[in-house]
Amino acid sequence: MTTLTETQSLVLSRAAQRDGGIALPLPERLKGGAAKRVVGPLIEKGLLNEVEADLRKCGQPLWRSTGDGHGVTLSITRAGLEAIGVETGDSAPSAAAEAPSDAAPAKDAAATERAATAAHSTGPRAPREGTKLATLVALLRRPEGATMAEMTDATGWQQHTVRGALAASIKKKLGLEVMSDKPQGQGRRWRIGL
Repeated sequence: MTTLTETQSLVLSRAAQRDGGIALPLPERLKGGAAKRVVGPLIEKGLLNEVEADLRKCGQPLWRSTGDGHGVTLSITRAGLEAIGVETGDSAPSAAAEAPSDAAPAKDAAATERAATAAHSTGPRAPREGTKLATLVALLRRPEGATMAEMTDATGWQQHTVRGALAASIKKKLGLEVMSDKPQGQGRRWRIGL
């Protein structure tokens, strides 16, 4: 299993939520060398790919300029989705669609169409079995739900990471309704609505 920093997980989670899996813009605190130190290993591990930016889309963020009037942006790969616990199944881009732009492999029309369809897939996904996200979903499915302490203990994540997973991965990506309440004399509990 790929070990990620919290910032790398955040970058991948945001990319998974965007159309086409575009990883930009990066969190505001990541600028210059810090951005390269976070993104570089993600590219090296094959979790993000540099792809040619569609300059017809106004304001599409660029990772870098190639110097010949073209730009490169970052896109999440199937391995990147799996690294953050998002089940990809058949809806993930094909390996040909994930090749770095400088390799420029020849793609047939069917492969291009499959990649485009996968990038815009809006169907609900399930967390990969055995991941921390799957553990979190199992806790939230219990009738009594889970407290923040139970969720942080079970996943080993910090509170802000759990909150991010609740909002991004569980609510947006998996399409599950997360509710919370604070019973009299007890701490706040979260659960997945039925």
